[in-house]
Amino acid sequence: MINVNDYGARGDGKSDDTQVFKKAWQVACSSGGAVLVVPQKNYLLKPITFSGPCKSNIAVQISGTLEASDNPSDYSEDSTHWLRFATVQKLSVKGGGTIDGNGNIWWQNSCKRNKNLALTFYKCNNLIVEDLTIKNGQQIHVSFQDSENVKVSGLTVRAPGNSPNTDGIHVTNTQNIQISSSVIGTGDDCISIVSGSRNLLATDITCGPGHGISIGSLGAGGSQDFVSGIMVNGAKFSGTTNGVRIKTWQGGSGGASNIQFQNIQMDNVTNPIIIDQNYCDQTTPCKKQQSAVQIRNVLYQNIKGTSASDVGVQFDCSQNFPCQGIVLQNIDLRREGRGGAKASCNSVKLSYRGDVSPHCP
Repeated sequence: MINVNDYGARGDGKSDDTQVFKKAWQVACSSGGAVLVVPQKNYLLKPITFSGPCKSNIAVQISGTLEASDNPSDYSEDSTHWLRFATVQKLSVKGGGTIDGNGNIWWQNSCKRNKNLALTFYKCNNLIVEDLTIKNGQQIHVSFQDSENVKVSGLTVRAPGNSPNTDGIHVTNTQNIQISSSVIGTGDDCISIVSGSRNLLATDITCGPGHGISIGSLGAGGSQDFVSGIMVNGAKFSGTTNGVRIKTWQGGSGGASNIQFQNIQMDNVTNPIIIDQNYCDQTTPCKKQQSAVQIRNVLYQNIKGTSASDVGVQFDCSQNFPCQGIVLQNIDLRREGRGGAKASCNSVKLSYRGDVSPHCP
């Protein structure tokens, strides 16, 4: 057990404990099977990278609170990361503690170009992250990048619904990841899944406020992007702008395939089921383009609840690359407060199983 307090950490919420954490990490990383302990105090940290490879598997037990410095000059060397674990194998991070990104100052000066990541796991294989509260991220709360065999459970992720670009869990170029029993409410996607991600299972997810669970965006700037083998099984969305969404830019290429959304409750969700292949997140209108990311083999099964808008199901697919193999099975979406919802369907090859409402016209 390597306790940060034994290395001089103050934990008073005012003193900078960054160098102490670096020293304690180096000792833990070079020991066999070490546990780095963060007790129940409030530790103020500037940006820090916990680098591997380590001598063997390593655990970080966070019982206290890690709080980000809110001084912008502390981020001058790297404005995109706060806490970063890089190339650490067989790592577990847990303990019931809190990671506080202190994001208010970032939200006031929000800029989409440089995504700032509160907690990043980069090239960490055989990773376990569980039983933590992550709140008020500068932007993205937790990011899994270029990693394999990841288990995430028991996370509480929260930020105000109006905080910009504060995705809950962001998954990029990561394979074999399970996310379970987590409660996420932020100002952006609860879970965002982008290019290179494969074999992701999300179960027992509570989402809201926020923008729902999104695959994408894909194909930005003409890029070739691939996502496959995504299953969301058991989720509840409350008051979100989207429920389950796939979003791609015109002009990209690649594919999003073999996707299942099942056993989902929607409560007052603006776009409960949506595929948007004309996604355009910029101030000027996007030009019409010929190529698109191909979307195929998507199952929507056992999805029930209410839509905050008239359109409960929206498939806005590419004319040149229509959505293929889209299946709606046992869908019951109604307009919140009054009667039936509608479906809007463009360029989609669709089939129905069981009772489905609304139907495409």
